[in-house]
Amino acid sequence: EVCPPSCNCKSLGEMKGLQIDCSSRKLTEVPALPINTKRLYLQNNSLTSVPPGALDNLRSLEEVKVFDNPWNCDCHILYLKLWLEDVSAPSLANIRCATPAPVRMKPLGELTGNDLGICKKLLPIKCLEFFWRDLILIAGAIITLILVAWALKFSKKLVCQINLSQYDCRRQL
Repeated sequence: EVCPPSCNCKSLGEMKGLQIDCSSRKLTEVPALPINTKRLYLQNNSLTSVPPGALDNLRSLEEVKVFDNPWNCDCHILYLKLWLEDVSAPSLANIRCATPAPVRMKPLGELTGNDLGICKKLLPIKCLEFFWRDLILIAGAIITLILVAWALKFSKKLVCQINLSQYDCRRQL
């Protein structure tokens, strides 16, 4: 794995991964990171947001520090917030928003969707495709249940009619 040029990398021993120290480098974006990153230090830079998916390949990450950056806490910060909730809740507690003004100096972890502003595209296209697929499947299941209930009701009436007609035939004999 290649160390990002703007960072210092240190091996944590054979098969244990890397410590990537990109702190205090005036970075404006997260560099490409090796997948075997165990510790990641991005504090005290000029990061305002993290593009969706930028940190998804860091599956063995154990420690991350991203505080002291001028985070722009609009809807584009949602990826970082959700990622940190899954990976490192303590790191999320240390992040404070720099902009916009209504959330300045508030902890990112305490912000709700309403605080983060309105995004034009709230769900990725794939999520919308899953939504419509699921909606169609649910509608199909409901229609099937209604048809089964109707068929059961009809079959009971038919059985009752058959039984009644047999009973009437026996009485006539």
